[in-house]
Amino acid sequence: MRPGEERSLLHDLPRLALLGLGACFILLPYVWMFAASLKPGSEIFRDSLTLWPERFYAIENYGKALSEVPMLRFLFNGALVCALILVFQMLFAVPAAYALAKLRWRGREFLFGLIMLGLLIPYHVPALPLYVVFARAGLLDSFAALVLPFTISVFGIFLFRQAFKSLPDELIHAARMDGMSELSIVWRVIMPNAWPAATAFATFSIVAHWNDLFWPLIVVQSHAMATPALGVLFFRAEEAGNDVGALMAAAVMVTAPMIILFLLAQRRFIQGIATAGLKG
Repeated sequence: MRPGEERSLLHDLPRLALLGLGACFILLPYVWMFAASLKPGSEIFRDSLTLWPERFYAIENYGKALSEVPMLRFLFNGALVCALILVFQMLFAVPAAYALAKLRWRGREFLFGLIMLGLLIPYHVPALPLYVVFARAGLLDSFAALVLPFTISVFGIFLFRQAFKSLPDELIHAARMDGMSELSIVWRVIMPNAWPAATAFATFSIVAHWNDLFWPLIVVQSHAMATPALGVLFFRAEEAGNDVGALMAAAVMVTAPMIILFLLAQRRFIQGIATAGLKG
């Protein structure tokens, strides 16, 4: 190690130690949840806190979570709903962001301002009128009710617009000289150069809708259509009761896919967020 690198490491050591301590503090609830999923109920609330169980009870806890309610069905519903929402959001957000970032037309900045105002409206606000619409259309307790309200993402339009503005205009001019249409430029030229932003948006979208409880709690009425977060609520209310170990096992199964997803997409996620902030 060179002297300059050693000084840099010593300079960063307090910051790294603080970040490490913060990470441990944030991970502590998840570590406790995983440890509780391995224990029988008699060990979870003992006076002495130990992470590793004296009696390994994982098979019973995870077996109950999988057998008492259709947990795999809940996970499948969550994956399908998140995938459909993401596909529709990309189909709408990417062309809209391209038009706002790279095309010149009257009223562009005004429309972008209106889109930014949309970020200030909580999605809970239109919940009641949306519920009435789906109820009158007979679409409650269906994938349509879970997916359609989220097909247009204001945040997605903003994120992709910022990422597209950082791309050189010469790239688009060259594609137009080759005879490509604007739609072809969007999907064959712009998107391959904006994968970090796409990964960041996909991570935000999937995590948000995988963990969403508010909207599924309103429109879902049966176990067959429950998403993961709602499935855990059903499991607690109907089967788990005071069985905290089985409930923690169900919670681990619901949260583990999101943790794995973020770890796999971490590098491009950070690149996407950094790229989105390059130009205003």
